[in-house]
Amino acid sequence: MLVLLAAIFFLHLTCIALLLAATIHNAWWVTGTVSTDIWARWTLINGQWNYTELPDFYPKEYLQAVQASSVLACIFCILGLFVFVAQLYTLPKGKRFLFSGVFQLLAWLCIMIAASIYTDIFHKDEHFGSYGASFILAWISVCLTFISCVTYFVLRKKTA
Repeated sequence: MLVLLAAIFFLHLTCIALLLAATIHNAWWVTGTVSTDIWARWTLINGQWNYTELPDFYPKEYLQAVQASSVLACIFCILGLFVFVAQLYTLPKGKRFLFSGVFQLLAWLCIMIAASIYTDIFHKDEHFGSYGASFILAWISVCLTFISCVTYFVLRKKTA
């Protein structure tokens, strides 16, 4: 049981790390000279990366939805870890880790919304460039937080 709990804890930490990296790192859309994230755009000029604002043609409502959903996913995932640790000590034997599962479900839902909106709204008509590492990490986070969520819903505190 201890190995299972350690694996679940490690999976949860991995989810947190990937969500934070996807939210913070500046590589949702990359070209040879531009790297764009959900917060700003970085342009390569004379061998140096320079911060610039996001273009005005980006739909602000959708961009704010992506930003808010990404941040909320990080918050819910971190709270889920604290709830999991608390439930290890307070949950009666034989009960399921439902509250941890709910927080992971909310984190999964938020990052799914953020990645889906970004996929559907931004860069549809751009032919030069590709989705970057942060975008890929966001989709990997979708899968891992869902797996973690299902694990919490299935997991029972072992009876001695």
